[in-house]
Amino acid sequence: MGATEDAAARSVIAGQKPEGIAGRGTSIPRVAGRREWTRETLAAGVRAGDKRALARAITLVENRDALAYELVREIYPDTGRAYCIGVTGPPGVGKSSLISALIRHVRGQERSVGVISVDPSSPFSHGALLGDRIRLADHFLDPGVFIRSMGTRGHLGGLAEATLQALLVLDAAGKDLLFLETVGAGQSEVEVIGIADTVLLVLMPGSGDSVQALKAGIMEIPDVIAVNKMDHPAAKTMVNEVRSILTLDKEREWKPPIVLTEAVRGENVKTLWQKLEAHRSFLEQHDELEARRRRNLAGEVFAVASSRAKTHLENAVADDPELRRLLDEVQRRELDPLTAVREIMEKVFKLDGGEEI
Repeated sequence: MGATEDAAARSVIAGQKPEGIAGRGTSIPRVAGRREWTRETLAAGVRAGDKRALARAITLVENRDALAYELVREIYPDTGRAYCIGVTGPPGVGKSSLISALIRHVRGQERSVGVISVDPSSPFSHGALLGDRIRLADHFLDPGVFIRSMGTRGHLGGLAEATLQALLVLDAAGKDLLFLETVGAGQSEVEVIGIADTVLLVLMPGSGDSVQALKAGIMEIPDVIAVNKMDHPAAKTMVNEVRSILTLDKEREWKPPIVLTEAVRGENVKTLWQKLEAHRSFLEQHDELEARRRRNLAGEVFAVASSRAKTHLENAVADDPELRRLLDEVQRRELDPLTAVREIMEKVFKLDGGEEI
């Protein structure tokens, strides 16, 4: 190995992309490194819809980088224009395939699209498979589509805190539509309504998880319901089951429509999109869209604040022998848990002892 090749090898091992190294007859262009992005250049790139800028911005958001906070603060006035559709449901019902079919349909209408797919992370390593990108591979080369998978990183409801910020980045980039796919693992179905303008619940006939979804009160969440894999013998039975549960809610003005679909072949995708559009029109005509978004924004503030407070509290207890002693006393049953909570809150957050804690 010559000196040039050896230097190139060392740079690759170090994680750098060497200049001038040929691959299949083409030199690899030098990619902008992290240190080369400033708040100004990153914000300009996001507003222009540059995919490298979007990818870098979302990575910074995921890593809670200080630059991410500056960026989101700068681009926030440019948000609020994209329409966000949350797609949720049990694992394996075809959510990603259905999103892919919907993207194909709306791209025919010249609408730009952003997709955030939230995958469950390992509770131990916080790593995620990020397999949703495989099913959306047909759109990778479409300049009007940006797709990003993110791990939940242990967040209880399956929605990473960074997901909220990632949606703001894509919104500021001028995307017309945003799809947010959740892990469909229970609490995330409840959380998604706090982010999306319209919630699409995907179920599959013959799935025990779908039956459990019916029993768990998830039917209170969706604005539109898709029963995927319409060729299944039990498809119509499931539609009847879902419809019977929906009739129990007499107070809701909007009655969620149910659409039988086959995502892989694209059957009834146009009908499904029409129902999603109908819900948007309903919200706009009843002045509910702006009200829902205002509630969403307030919910985001409280969600992020709660996450920050929890992290601060855990760090404070870990670093303070006196607070750890309180936990030890609770574990030895010498001190009751609520008294320990009161003392910890008073010391960490300086709350008045007379306040309700």
